[in-house]
Amino acid sequence: MGLLGELLLLPLAPVRGTSWVLRQVVDEAERQYYDPAAVQRELAELVERFEAGEMDESEFDRREDVLLERLAAKGGPR
Repeated sequence: MGLLGELLLLPLAPVRGTSWVLRQVVDEAERQYYDPAAVQRELAELVERFEAGEMDESEFDRREDVLLERLAAKGGPR
């Protein structure tokens, strides 16, 4: 893009910068959410809570299914 185009888009620079930052935050959040190590830690905690009697079997099954779906996604929707 030429100098004229850059000058015309200059007022939008804060919006473009904010948009870039938001994309980076979302990408990192998705990376952490779908990280297999994090999901496995959550599964281990879930098993511990179930074995400690903190939840019933139906609640355990529901939460386990959600975690297994995340684990199967292997890095998220991208």
